[in-house]
Amino acid sequence: MKHLKKIAVALVLFIAASSFVNAQSKVAHIDVQKLLADMPAMKAAESELKKLSETYQADIQASMTELQNKYTLYKNEAGAKTEEENQKRALELQGFEKSIGEAQQAAQQEIQKKQAELFAPISERAKAAIDKVAAAQGFDYVLDAQQPGGLIVFKGKDLLPEVKQELGF
Repeated sequence: MKHLKKIAVALVLFIAASSFVNAQSKVAHIDVQKLLADMPAMKAAESELKKLSETYQADIQASMTELQNKYTLYKNEAGAKTEEENQKRALELQGFEKSIGEAQQAAQQEIQKKQAELFAPISERAKAAIDKVAAAQGFDYVLDAQQPGGLIVFKGKDLLPEVKQELGF
């Protein structure tokens, strides 16, 4: 009976020890924002978005200048016009102002759409490289070093240099 107890205790200790060893996972970290910011494709995408934004901004600014000119003209001519004409002009200016606001919203939506279109493949490429490097080095978990509350201690391996090398820069 004593012998059976010793075997049972040894078996329980063996299972507990093997569970503890299996629970030890390899963890690494990477600053995903820095990786993305350093990627040449991201820099090109940001440049393209900046050009698009500047184009929209120039168009909107031209419309704003035209609105301001009309407002000044109508204000200067208001004394020589009838009340009915002045009300028509005021409605015209309000409509023009509204169309400028709608153009600004449409431009913002187009920029956001283009940003998603440009950034998605870049993010996927970065994620694939992180997965490949982590798998090659045997890491079970890779934490983003920039996520709030995600990483408190930086004792794990930083994969940024290896991922950059995998991406070719």
